[in-house]
Amino acid sequence: MPIPTSFITVQSSKRLLAALLSALLLALPVAAQIEPPPPPPRADEPKRLPDGRLWSEAVLKANYEANLKDLERMRKILEAVQKELDESKGHVLSIKALKDLEELERLSRRVRDRMRQH
Repeated sequence: MPIPTSFITVQSSKRLLAALLSALLLALPVAAQIEPPPPPPRADEPKRLPDGRLWSEAVLKANYEANLKDLERMRKILEAVQKELDESKGHVLSIKALKDLEELERLSRRVRDRMRQH
């Protein structure tokens, strides 16, 4: 009659327990060598870029420059649409002018969103 594999004797369970305990004791020194994670930055300390500048100041400056660039582009588009309207008969608007007006709207939304961030 074969011995069932699910049957564990007292002696084999003691050996299993001893093997698990020795593995646990061997793993403890390894776990102790792992360095704890660095503490999180303090809440009152502002974020800084690697070059030492404040992160918020750099973002504000980049947004300002992007806004100037977009506003200049908006001015050029508006002048082009106005010139096209002056040249047309007044009741006809070209597809190019409509696309330019859509671009103008998209740029104005982008500038407005950037200004609302800060």
